Amino acid sequence: MAHVTEELVRKAYEALATGQKSEISKYWDENMVWLVPGHNQLSGWYHGLDAFIGFMARVGELSGGSFRMETITIMVNDEYSTDVTNNQGFRAGNPDIKLNIDVAHVLRWRNGKVISGKGGIMGDGTTQYDQFWSARV
Repeated sequence: MAHVTEELVRKAYEALATGQKSEISKYWDENMVWLVPGHNQLSGWYHGLDAFIGFMARVGELSGGSFRMETITIMVNDEYSTDVTNNQGFRAGNPDIKLNIDVAHVLRWRNGKVISGKGGIMGDGTTQYDQFWSARV
């Protein structure tokens, strides 16, 4: 089992930001699962790398490509990482609808790849998150 490091976590997110499956699959397992919190059109389970990449593409589409995650901190051990990020963006076609929340992502790793993950949003951010990604904009 490869030891999870802060650098590995950063590289995984950098690969994800490329949108290129060949890069993403270096750090994200083909059979991974991902849980998106909340009660909106993006919420729920995503099974497999293709579904996860599709979710990320939808985030980009709904935000008009403005969605950004800025890393605040990363914590790691042999099997898990937790990163805290500030997530910001504007809703596509409606720049008055803004997202600005802090999120904690918990990732489980095996052999240097993410096998599962989920996000947690705290406080008022949960309401803002659901409203931002609502199908009714």
